[in-house]
Amino acid sequence: MGKMTVLVRAGKCDLGRLVAPFAEAACVDRVVAIVPPSPAMANGIEAIATDQPDGGPALRSAIEKSTGDYVLFVDGDSEIRLGQYALERMMDVAEHTGAGMVYADYAVAGKSGVSDHPNADYQFGSIRDDFAFGPLRLVSRNALQDVAKRHDLPADVRWSAQYDLRLKLSIDRALVRLPEPLYTVVEDESRNPHNDHFAYVDPRNVEVQLEREKVASQHLKRIGAYLEPKFEPVPRPSGRFEVEASVVIPVRNREKTIADAVKSAASQKASFPFNVIVVDNHSTDRTTEILRGLAADNPRVVHVIPTRTDLGIGGCWNEAVASPRCGRYVVQLDSDDIYSDGDALAVMVGELKKGPYAMVVGSYRLVDFDLNELPPGLIDHREWTRDNGRNNVLRINGFGAPRAFDASLLRRHPLPNVSYGEDYAVGLRFCRQYEIGRVWEPVYLCRRWSGNSDAALPIAKANQYNTYKDRLRTIEILARQEMNRRGR
Repeated sequence: MGKMTVLVRAGKCDLGRLVAPFAEAACVDRVVAIVPPSPAMANGIEAIATDQPDGGPALRSAIEKSTGDYVLFVDGDSEIRLGQYALERMMDVAEHTGAGMVYADYAVAGKSGVSDHPNADYQFGSIRDDFAFGPLRLVSRNALQDVAKRHDLPADVRWSAQYDLRLKLSIDRALVRLPEPLYTVVEDESRNPHNDHFAYVDPRNVEVQLEREKVASQHLKRIGAYLEPKFEPVPRPSGRFEVEASVVIPVRNREKTIADAVKSAASQKASFPFNVIVVDNHSTDRTTEILRGLAADNPRVVHVIPTRTDLGIGGCWNEAVASPRCGRYVVQLDSDDIYSDGDALAVMVGELKKGPYAMVVGSYRLVDFDLNELPPGLIDHREWTRDNGRNNVLRINGFGAPRAFDASLLRRHPLPNVSYGEDYAVGLRFCRQYEIGRVWEPVYLCRRWSGNSDAALPIAKANQYNTYKDRLRTIEILARQEMNRRGR
């Protein structure tokens, strides 16, 4: 079996303690570290000192210093304890599959003990820049040489060298996950994953995000999935609509919040007729009782209980849109949330008409249950641009909220009957053909509390959700490649 160079990107963990288990491994012939200028170095470690540790020049220098058949990329933020024959196992899989990269599941050692941390499988559409491989990734020198020959090694980027390299590796080779816990990560108790989730909309990260958008767009061009900013006109509506707009609220078991949501929607001030369609997905708490009372008191409130019992959030949306009570335009409101003021509906519908657009996405403010602002506060997705928004949205994890749609188009293209990613799916489908409008002012207060469906997700559920969205990206990339081949 071959030898490897361990390439460490220095981080929070003490470098000597981090590197020790790798330096002792028989299959390791060299350790190279990308470190800040003038670091304290452990014996036996070759240093590449730079103030841009995630940049292209540093990564290229490190790869040039590597010897042996493989390079093991190591993130230096946490101590790592290798399992039995962990490195040998990764090399064996890489050798016999020709993989561009091999990564593995791991365990996490924290205050409460040791727990498994499975990763998600990489797909062709997994181009989001926050894909979690874990801190160890093995790449063969043959794969690196192929990238250098066909696509060039990471360009002169400042923050996105490994992202650029990973996308280039994925074009011609598989990125293979080993569903085995090959090592243990000592948990960093100070890390807040909530901050990671919103990193791409944090104003402090604007330059990083613009660079990564450029890297992702270049990748889409290489694989024939990039779309120029040319849009089809939104088709004229078919059929008649009882009102101009409907606020759609799917709900199941939200007795604590549903009244706030419905009252927020029903009290909107608009110059056009509208209603509030609440699809009550067979709630088992007091939600149904509360909704019956609200509908009895306010003729704008349409309380729908589907006959089907197999519906997710997307299916509930389809029930509302297919209803004869549905308006010409439909605007989203989650059952946990409220609009920020009485003009939100008018603003969203006005923007839909202004395009006219197939879909409009607003901005929201993150708050707790009592409506106190939470960091990062305003989520406005300023990364979206008319020229490149529909390409960049494949890199990030969502469009934003609230969302509003042309109801006639939604009837032609129903949402998938799932309870996560249904809005992302229809957004991808619409923006492939049509222009998407944006509202940059906050029109929505998004509550975060213990009852949220996406609050503190266990890793298995998070992987399930991310895998589904990656599958949507894969489907969308294939559709865009086909569209470009046909010259549409």
